Amino acid sequence: MQTAIRWFAHNPVAANLLMVLLLLGGTFGALTTNQEEFPNFDIKAVSITVPYLGAAPVEVEKAVCIRIEEAIEGVEGVDKIHVTATEGICSVMAELIQDADEILALNEIKSLVDSINSFPVETEKPIVSKLALSRKVVQVAISGDTKERDLKEVARTLRDKIAQVPGISQVGVEYIRPYEISVEVPEQNLRAYGLNLEQVSNAIRTSSLDMPGGTIKSSGGEILIRTTGQAYWGEEFADVVVLTQKDGTRVTLEEISNIRDTFEEGDLLAEFNGKRAVMVNVSQVGKEDLIKIAADTKKVVEKFQSSLPPGVSTDVWINTSLELSERMSVLARNAGGGLLLVLIILALFLQFRLAMWVAIGIPVALLGTLGALPFTDITISTMTVMGFILVLGIVVDDAIVVGERVYGHEQMGKSPIDAAIDGTWEVSVPVIFGVLTTIAAFLPLILVEGRMANFFAPIGWVVIFALICSVIESQLILPSHLANRDRTEPKLKAAIKWNKFQGSLADGLERFSNNYYMPFVRKTISWRYATAAICLGVLILALALIASGRAVFGFFPAIEGDRVYAGIEMPEGIAAETTLKVARKIEEASRRLNIEMSEELGLTSPLVRNALSSVGQKVDRNGPGEPQGAGRSNIAEIVIDLAPLKERNYVSAKTIANRWREYAGSIPGVVKLSFDADNYSAGAPIEYQLNGDDVDELRRAAEDMKAQLSRFTGVFDIADSFRSGKQEIQLELLPEARNLGLTLRDLALQVRSSFYGSEAQRVQRGQDDIRVMVRFPESERKSLGNLEDMYIRTPDGNQVPFYSVARFDVSRGYSKINRKNGRRQVVVSADVNRSIVSPEEVSAAIREELIPEFRKRYPNIDVELGGEQEERADALGGLAIGSLFSLVVIYGLLAIPLRSYLQPLVIMSVIPFGAVGAIVGHFLLNEQLMFFSALGIVALSGVVVNASLVLVDYANRKRREGVDMVEAILEATAIRFRPILLTSVTTFIGLIPLMSTSTPATAPFLPMAISLAWGVLFATFITLLLVPCLYLIVEDFLAQKNAAQLWLKGGLPTTNDATLQESRRA
Repeated sequence: MQTAIRWFAHNPVAANLLMVLLLLGGTFGALTTNQEEFPNFDIKAVSITVPYLGAAPVEVEKAVCIRIEEAIEGVEGVDKIHVTATEGICSVMAELIQDADEILALNEIKSLVDSINSFPVETEKPIVSKLALSRKVVQVAISGDTKERDLKEVARTLRDKIAQVPGISQVGVEYIRPYEISVEVPEQNLRAYGLNLEQVSNAIRTSSLDMPGGTIKSSGGEILIRTTGQAYWGEEFADVVVLTQKDGTRVTLEEISNIRDTFEEGDLLAEFNGKRAVMVNVSQVGKEDLIKIAADTKKVVEKFQSSLPPGVSTDVWINTSLELSERMSVLARNAGGGLLLVLIILALFLQFRLAMWVAIGIPVALLGTLGALPFTDITISTMTVMGFILVLGIVVDDAIVVGERVYGHEQMGKSPIDAAIDGTWEVSVPVIFGVLTTIAAFLPLILVEGRMANFFAPIGWVVIFALICSVIESQLILPSHLANRDRTEPKLKAAIKWNKFQGSLADGLERFSNNYYMPFVRKTISWRYATAAICLGVLILALALIASGRAVFGFFPAIEGDRVYAGIEMPEGIAAETTLKVARKIEEASRRLNIEMSEELGLTSPLVRNALSSVGQKVDRNGPGEPQGAGRSNIAEIVIDLAPLKERNYVSAKTIANRWREYAGSIPGVVKLSFDADNYSAGAPIEYQLNGDDVDELRRAAEDMKAQLSRFTGVFDIADSFRSGKQEIQLELLPEARNLGLTLRDLALQVRSSFYGSEAQRVQRGQDDIRVMVRFPESERKSLGNLEDMYIRTPDGNQVPFYSVARFDVSRGYSKINRKNGRRQVVVSADVNRSIVSPEEVSAAIREELIPEFRKRYPNIDVELGGEQEERADALGGLAIGSLFSLVVIYGLLAIPLRSYLQPLVIMSVIPFGAVGAIVGHFLLNEQLMFFSALGIVALSGVVVNASLVLVDYANRKRREGVDMVEAILEATAIRFRPILLTSVTTFIGLIPLMSTSTPATAPFLPMAISLAWGVLFATFITLLLVPCLYLIVEDFLAQKNAAQLWLKGGLPTTNDATLQESRRA
């Protein structure tokens, strides 16, 4: 290393070129690295979807879901199997373990599902795919007072134009029902012509088709033969011959039915600002650039507006690039403020030119890090910028130590080049190993487990890259700059005054060290055991605070955005018109909210910019989403789009959500009404998963759990996933029907064809896969009387009334059935007001008070944590393992340069005091300890040992030169006082802007900044007092150990035993 330092010091051109290379690499990285608001969650899972159209949830569960569960159970790499059976569809998610091979698991699961041959014939082909979460970048609302078909076609045209743009690969349209051709044949017409619905379906299949007929090999060449008679539009089916009578007359489809070319029956509706709307979603996939996607989409939409039909408008109402820019600008201001404060501190305590050369290490390290990002999977995101802010004051630490020693060697009268080489080489070992310990401390951020691992990892990688670049700069570039810097006296009056002012500050710090600090250190050394005992007492008090439960680490509070969501769930089977009325009441409350809060805040523009009402499905928030279809009549969600954070005076979206909740009030008949502003979250703050086999027992247990949760102040929106479904009619064949040759299958198929419909064929019309359905008219499918009035066809062609061959019972089924690992599941969830109570406090109370009694009362039910608390347990478990690994690595990195087994423990003794400082900092700033706080405590363990390493290394160096042990540690304490103090202060000062900002954009990351800043500050105080004492205590121990060994050997310690003499003098 000394050779490299010497070579670069003598070759400033090489040093400058290396610096320019890092700077240009950073510029290249900043221009080419993709940007996104947050990294993607890490979800390894395989999704299986099997449509079983028209089937009730119980039928779907028994006939499809359980068979898939049994087939894929035991597949290597599968951790959990989640199943949801809803009306007409079975959804299975096979969650994989973290190190599973996704492609191998996908192929094996697909093979096993495809091999199932016992599915009902009415099921469609299973869809097996790797679960991929896309990220919505732009959502365009197309609205107007026009027909649904017109809006759909306009949206699809816009979708196609956006999809043609390079760099955009995923564009979808929401709130459009699939097309369907419905052939509606009244019962009266069927009886009049002696037909049944299956005969009508067969007539369509045999008359509407295209079929190849082979080739004719003529002398002139081959000629293809094909039959072309496929009907694609509703009116084209009118001439299909259904029946040819004996007299030669024909009965066509048009004569016996009403042919409707329309949409699938269902309840799916979106209103944007009060007008019917459809949505065009543009999503980010993989490494696509978010900013570019948003800009290109906006250009296409602006150009497309000129071709819109009258009365139709387009609005880009969601643009996450604006939210990204806003959040980035807040963090960038914090970073800029931190950098400015660090520069001021350096200029105050170092000579101005020396300070500037030291400060150059900051942009070199940061830009060097940006240059490394294009070669990794890391994007420029909020978490990346957070990493830069955290490392802002750390990357300059090694440059400060090097600059201090080079300046010290210059004061000895050495030439600039020799001072640069000798000063750098003197501290190169502690500097390099100090950086390595800091890198080791940030490894747990990379090793955190759970689906949020990718969320935290960018912080760790950014810090590691920045530290590597800082070592390169401080060991190879900085010595050359210091050796060749301008040493002429400044001539400007301002510069002369500044140097004088800076000199007085440096002298003042020197006087403080000599007159106050060093005498105090001598006293602590004299009373070193008492000092160690006092520090140990402080540590025990802090540990008692944590053990008592007063200091509880929360996990990850939801990150809010600029939208507030109101979710509505009505009883299953309710009319869509009723749900729509409730949705409009909630929307009316949002209009009142807009008027009153805009006035309160004194806003010049409205607080609420846009409002979307969704009936039939929930709004997709970048998750897997719900299966697309014609909609559910009991589901609705209203979304209000707020003014940007700055324009609404930095009022939290959660505050607005709470006000909206107050204005909406209580609405009769609503099963669940929730308000939230979460953009990203780790799940429900409180969630318990109840797993069992008896549905009634699960329902009772869920009610008990909800009652217990309702006792806690600050817990609200308590709900469970169990829902009663629609009314069900269960058919039963009468014994006398069998005398007519009827079977239960005959009955079931005829009823299904009449009320759900018989699929005659599927038609590919352009981009649409259209089903041709044959069924009764809607007017004959509205009541139980319609079922009783229908006629059943016997095998010999006769028609008998329904009531003469069948009976039915009316009951109520389930809205949906959830299963996990082969057992039925009911999930109980709740939200919390974190200013009143934390989720961890509620969970602890439930675990201690309720769960033991709960398990006695319901022995057949398993209770598991879910949501945020499950992620917390996984993440803290991974963090604990990572922290232990980090400490072992740090110990090894300290033991190697010190060549001692005990001195690393002396240095590492400051780590727990860093944790004490972090906890104290949270209490002083009235901030709750969160998972980010724990990450900060783990990370600072590598930072706080650096100062102690530099101090102990210098003391060892002096002892090797023959200096007395006590004098060596005192000289090390005096010489290292200023650089230790300066490195700690720069770390703390660099984080002050972030700690003093209370905006929602930075609130989630505040705990980590507090832990790092206050932990470093407190640990530095301990380093300057406790480490010298522990250093001598270790030497006392070694001296006594040597004396004991000599005594055991029968000898006595000699007066020439240098170590023993030093220990006695100390």
